[in-house]
Amino acid sequence: MKQKKLKLPLGYKPLGFALGWVSGTLAGLAFQKTWKAIRQEDNAPDALDRDRGWTEVLVAAAIQGALFAVARSAADRAGATAVERRTGVWPGDAKGGRD
Repeated sequence: MKQKKLKLPLGYKPLGFALGWVSGTLAGLAFQKTWKAIRQEDNAPDALDRDRGWTEVLVAAAIQGALFAVARSAADRAGATAVERRTGVWPGDAKGGRD
């Protein structure tokens, strides 16, 4: 006997988008505060800033990337858990992975 696959509610896509947007905004704010604490500067180096060295640019990019990845993963997991609790259906596919 095959078990009927439950359909995920259509509302998860907008919820996921909203959570991603909010998490990205919070990660950006966290990065600004982190960079200010590390370098006492308001602006992080841009890759095309001639006056900044390779190390400074790459360290800033690594910190920013880590913060964004953590924020996105936390938002995705929180959203998926909330959807599962409400509907009984996990929003990801069986094979896992993002996108």
